[in-house]
Amino acid sequence: MAASSPTTSDAVPAQPATKGDDRLVEHVPSGRLVAQRGLFRGPDPVCPDDLYAQVNFGSAVRERQRLLVHPGSEVTMDTYFGRFPASYWQRWTVVDSADVEITATGSGRISIVASDVEGETRTVAARDVTDLRDEPVTLTARLDKFVDGGFLWVQFATGDDDLVVERLRWTVEPPRRLRPTAVVICTYNRADDCTKTLQSLGGDAEALDVLDAVYVVDQGTDTVESRPAFGDIEKALDGRLRYLRQPNLGGAGGFGRGMYEVTEAARVNSDAEHANLLFMDDDVLCEPEIAIRLTAFANRTPDPTIIGGQMLRLLHPTVLLAGAEYADFAALKPGRVVTNALDNVDLLAEEVDDDGLPIGRVNRGDRRVDAQYNAWWACLIPAEVVAKVGLPLPLFFQWDDVEYGYRARAKGFATVTLPGAALWHADFDWKDADKWNEYFAVRNSVIVSALHAEIDPRQTARVLTSRIARFLLTMQYGLAATLIKAVEDFLRGPEFLHDGGAGAAKEIFKVRAEYPDTVMHPASDVPGLKSGSIPLIQAGPRPTRNRLVMLKRLVYLALGRTVHPVGAVSKQDATWWHVSQFATAVVTDGSQEGVRLRRRDRETTIRLAKRTARVMRRLVSQMPRLRQEYRAAVPGLTSRENWRRLYKMDERRG
Repeated sequence: MAASSPTTSDAVPAQPATKGDDRLVEHVPSGRLVAQRGLFRGPDPVCPDDLYAQVNFGSAVRERQRLLVHPGSEVTMDTYFGRFPASYWQRWTVVDSADVEITATGSGRISIVASDVEGETRTVAARDVTDLRDEPVTLTARLDKFVDGGFLWVQFATGDDDLVVERLRWTVEPPRRLRPTAVVICTYNRADDCTKTLQSLGGDAEALDVLDAVYVVDQGTDTVESRPAFGDIEKALDGRLRYLRQPNLGGAGGFGRGMYEVTEAARVNSDAEHANLLFMDDDVLCEPEIAIRLTAFANRTPDPTIIGGQMLRLLHPTVLLAGAEYADFAALKPGRVVTNALDNVDLLAEEVDDDGLPIGRVNRGDRRVDAQYNAWWACLIPAEVVAKVGLPLPLFFQWDDVEYGYRARAKGFATVTLPGAALWHADFDWKDADKWNEYFAVRNSVIVSALHAEIDPRQTARVLTSRIARFLLTMQYGLAATLIKAVEDFLRGPEFLHDGGAGAAKEIFKVRAEYPDTVMHPASDVPGLKSGSIPLIQAGPRPTRNRLVMLKRLVYLALGRTVHPVGAVSKQDATWWHVSQFATAVVTDGSQEGVRLRRRDRETTIRLAKRTARVMRRLVSQMPRLRQEYRAAVPGLTSRENWRRLYKMDERRG
């Protein structure tokens, strides 16, 4: 989710809770349930058309909801957004068949093609049409051979005439009563990004039809309501917008507010009990279709299920981050990719064999995989889950989504990451790890690990010590201090979460201000160095014996020896075994917006190393007690009463 600045808006108490929302009620559906639309172009010109529909041969004109296939051509929907995730529908829902409904003009062949777990294809339905004039065409596919994997998609082929396809819909049998969805967007000083997301939702009437409310929880000082387009957004959302201001409590507090409001409506109106909450980040390029697909899927599961969307990389829009994820508690790492799931895959690139040669097939991820949690860039959570699991843990941000997903799993609620339901989010690897928010990533990883795993504290200490040692070798003293502070605050126990993380955000910003290596500079203006005196020094090959090389670097550090007195290092080469050879290194920031100046400081290294040793001894000895304390504190910390206090519900707007 979007990182919140350490500056908080404490002067703005939360607006009062809703007294009930008469839109958030189940209703009887009219007609079949649209599971997904067949779209031929993206919502924005930066979205590659080939993620929606591809021309196999010949030519075609692709519009958002209209496709013109010229004579002698073939167009396939065997694409990321064009495929229907049959395996997931068969495994997780009560649906046993799906219809493809099309309005067609002209002549040609319309086919439904299926893949299996190995990616092998077969045609399951086909129809030749001739001289149609805006006529409906329906084909049906059984969802009966897809348990382990496989997708469905539509293909169009023409002979001597054009074929025009409009309003392509995958539909399924509806439930007796349809659950409404409320979008919750948490934002902090990203008013322009949030405005674009709201405009995207408001500009898609069909997507808007499945949304009964859109909550915007604005925790910043540069507010969404200050934008000129805000009035038009209110009109476009047609009574759905619920705009709330509150103190900055990070992503946990922002999304938690949405949980609080929607479930408060349920407390007032029992018909609203089954509302779904769709969390969505503010810094995304929104594909409104995600609301339709997640809402439909959630309405057909036999039990309340968390349904997650996938993330495409905004700067590399054809690349999927992950097919499904889990958290590695032993390594304190979230976002691990499930075995056999797509992993940072270019969805338009052909697979290659062992010799690196293309094999003529794109890896679409035909095998079904199960997630253990889903990040909150786009995640639908039924209100029944909230009622039994509670609200988020007040972690400010980072790992709050992981913790909630695993807490829900412990209560028997599964998470399904649904292929083809996605939006574009800012690339994570274009954000430098040496930032203040790394404090929350580390502190919260230890908290969540203590809550949901039985990891040997010595293992946790080894992982953290290894990270800090590498930061000291690479002269990232501010980052090392950030991690040490994170562990020290974990050792303070759950009472430290009493303020929702606002105090910790302010404090870590002050800590990092003491270290010059945390400051980014323009690449052409590095303090104390002339541009011509900073040679670019590239890294050698990765060491084959890491421990031996690290020991050698530590010996050199102790002796005050370096290989390079000064040099520039690219982000790609900024590894511990390379940067540790410098006395002064000018390292490219992960954002590519500037550089960091790192200077060897033996005294600081020794001081931070001693502090690390002390805190790790405490971590090992105190972890058994702290694990029990944190677990005992969860019900109180995640209660409505605690969040109401944090939201300052009883205060009037100042």
